[in-house]
Amino acid sequence: MENLIIDYLEVLEFEKHYSSHTVLNYKKDLEDFCLFLKENHVPIEKADYGVIRQYLNVLYDKHFSNKTIARHISTLRSFFKYLKKKGKILENPMILISNPKLEKKLPKVVSYQELEAILQAPDDGSILGDRNTLLLEMLYATGIRVSELVSIKVTDIDLSSREIRILGKGNKERIVLYGKRCASLLERYQKKSYPTLNQKGLDYLFLGIRGNKLNQRQVRDVVNDAVSKAGLAMHISPHVLRHTFATHMLNEGADLRSVQQLLGHESLSTTTIYTHVSNERLRNVYLHTHPRA
Repeated sequence: MENLIIDYLEVLEFEKHYSSHTVLNYKKDLEDFCLFLKENHVPIEKADYGVIRQYLNVLYDKHFSNKTIARHISTLRSFFKYLKKKGKILENPMILISNPKLEKKLPKVVSYQELEAILQAPDDGSILGDRNTLLLEMLYATGIRVSELVSIKVTDIDLSSREIRILGKGNKERIVLYGKRCASLLERYQKKSYPTLNQKGLDYLFLGIRGNKLNQRQVRDVVNDAVSKAGLAMHISPHVLRHTFATHMLNEGADLRSVQQLLGHESLSTTTIYTHVSNERLRNVYLHTHPRA
């Protein structure tokens, strides 16, 4: 079974272009499942609905959260679909397995004032300051994922129309837009800092001090450093800037379908969670303005 897992992970990484973080999660989940099958002397071909239920019961007994168990189910569902397609199994037992009910949590967002402090924090005129200022602005201006940000190449950017071609989840392309502020920072970065950083002649937009492609951990470090410099006592991940982008768009009157397309969500239902956050603003407006509120 180990070889099947290796082959499957290569498909995720090289054909579907999943991020290294996502592939690592899939690998860990499948290794846990593989260990369970070994301990119970069950070959993958005999892993039917009953076996899957037994495995999930083990996860519940370990007090895994519903969110974690849902991730395991998603991993197995995708893996067994792959095995069925390759003719390694006759029936897919995962078609009978449903996800546990998840508690819906509103996405964390930052206020306009907090956001402004974060975006301006690294702007010290240095080479890395220019890069980091652009990096933060682009995360908020476009709403893209960190994995998408570090994969941007200079050739993906249309300067005249202020558009960026993004290769998202599932190897799906989409176009995102950026505004005047981001365009100004991009021009400054490409003229002043990028030539110095681009020691190895790479085409990637965001580079490290040694000329290598910036990785996701380094982006998270940039965000953490900016939050610290802004004097904010809170944890803000790069994904919070994505949440903030979507919420602010809806606050300012954008329609849900447009936000869905900009975020690269396959389903509109995934985007609707931001309407709940946006509705909080409507509630505050009502409570502070209606005479009988």
